[in-house]
Amino acid sequence: MIGDILWLLVKLFNYLVLIFFVVFNSFYFMTSIFAFVALRKYGRKLKSINIEEFVYSAGLPPLSIIAPAYNEEASCVESTRSLLTLNYPEYEIFVVNDGSDDATLQLLVEAFEFEELPGLQMSHIKTAKIRCVMRSRRHRNLWLIDKENGGKSDAINAAVNYVRHPFFCVLDADSILERNSLMRIVRPFVENDLTISTGGIVRIINGCKVVKGSVTDVRLPKNTLARFQVLEYLRAFLFGRMGWNAINATLIISGAFGIFRRSMVIEAGGFATDTVGEDMELIIRLHSLCTRRKIPYRISYLPDPIAWTECPESLRILGRQRDRWQRGLWDSLNLHRYMLFNPRFGVIGMVAFPYYFFLEMLGPFIEFFGYFSFIFTVAMGQASPAYIIAFLMVAFVLGVSLSVAAVGLDELSFPRYSRFSDLFRLFYLAILENFGYRQYLTFFRFKGIISALRRKKGWGKMVRKGFTSELQATES
Repeated sequence: MIGDILWLLVKLFNYLVLIFFVVFNSFYFMTSIFAFVALRKYGRKLKSINIEEFVYSAGLPPLSIIAPAYNEEASCVESTRSLLTLNYPEYEIFVVNDGSDDATLQLLVEAFEFEELPGLQMSHIKTAKIRCVMRSRRHRNLWLIDKENGGKSDAINAAVNYVRHPFFCVLDADSILERNSLMRIVRPFVENDLTISTGGIVRIINGCKVVKGSVTDVRLPKNTLARFQVLEYLRAFLFGRMGWNAINATLIISGAFGIFRRSMVIEAGGFATDTVGEDMELIIRLHSLCTRRKIPYRISYLPDPIAWTECPESLRILGRQRDRWQRGLWDSLNLHRYMLFNPRFGVIGMVAFPYYFFLEMLGPFIEFFGYFSFIFTVAMGQASPAYIIAFLMVAFVLGVSLSVAAVGLDELSFPRYSRFSDLFRLFYLAILENFGYRQYLTFFRFKGIISALRRKKGWGKMVRKGFTSELQATES
């Protein structure tokens, strides 16, 4: 009797797993169609006008760039140099040393000849103590804020208090922008006064050649784990973010590359300091704030402004990163769960929020145990041929198809990998990632759920190799 009940529960769970994979991949298929249509439309627009000339003629707003840095001695100087080479008429840079205990501060001061100046505070978001504000003797638009450690959000808020311009761009300290990225990412603000935030695509820099702060030769990483992440980022940004943007349902602007209207961020209270998912949480809060106060607004994503960033090359560091991402997702969605299936928030509340809540936040739990349940059912001889075929189709075949499509879509829209060998490897990896790498990620994300339930805090120790002429980086 107990055995019959147990098998009934296992079968019911197996059906739930199948339903999960079908719904999850259906959402990806839906967003991929939206993304394909949007990318074709965007591509035609790029061919018909010169984006740089257009935004110049329309009038470029002055920008502030914020780059929080904590223990970034391996890459802080090179990434800051890259910011000084950007093609943009008027911008200032605020590097924020968030209480680093390595040589980050010393290297920055020596490389750019900073001198202490009294900074004029423009707003008063509460932050950890500011030790001093410095300005470069060599580059008058380059500032350095040295403060006590308070976390990435606190570092961003500290800079927001001092920036002078109406829009600010947030970057990871280990990121490198392409020279025209700022000019391209600011376009939604030029075209539509209702825009309050916009994000660009983040690509993996591991393996690329970097000269004087610029990526001069795009290559796949030599490290297999990093190669899988190249594919993963393509799928997430081209299918995920581009697809959701097409229906005005963007819930994430990456903390590695995004622009915000300063006045709206201040009105929202700045970046949250009690979560590691500060980028997503702020976007959800801005959606909520504007909807509740009936403020017309637009949050956009663009596929061609590029920020290059390092990614992990070891499973240990990758695990820490994905654990942190999952905790950030958990915090952001649970904090604003009043939006779930709330028609007041339109497509955000009725479509985007449920997708992230059930499939991205809770999905790893179902997927993680789903693999074990499948193996157990087959091993015990209780799996019908129809069930085995159905599971393999929805768990693997559909995943392979979507990954291959992501590579093809990238190559058709904004190709970056010129070597045939790199393209061949990407298509090969699109198949291979579904047999091991995806399961590893599911495990890390499942651990992230456990960490969130245990209310684990902090980012965990990250290790970087930094930028060299033949970059092989290890952490984003």
